[in-house]
Amino acid sequence: MPDGPLALVQALLLVLGCLFFLVGTLGLFRLPDTLTRIHALTKADNLGLGFIVLGLLPSVAGPATAVKVLLIWLVALAASATAAHLVGRAVRATSESRDRA
Repeated sequence: MPDGPLALVQALLLVLGCLFFLVGTLGLFRLPDTLTRIHALTKADNLGLGFIVLGLLPSVAGPATAVKVLLIWLVALAASATAAHLVGRAVRATSESRDRA
């Protein structure tokens, strides 16, 4: 790991990413319904993962590894958005079927 200001910036980005993960997890436990929980979790976790990736990029071995790390982040973003959408649709369908009955 590099010394000096770059190491400080990396440490701050990693800590900030972990804090966003913590806030997302607290939102998952504290918010009242499924839609607000999934919203808090996906938004905070995506931002937290972004900060962690940015903090790790200066330490990777080369450009190919940096591209791989960025692609992993993009796949995680897509998977998170897709999962949140599917959960939201399931909750909406369940609540609509209850309203009809």
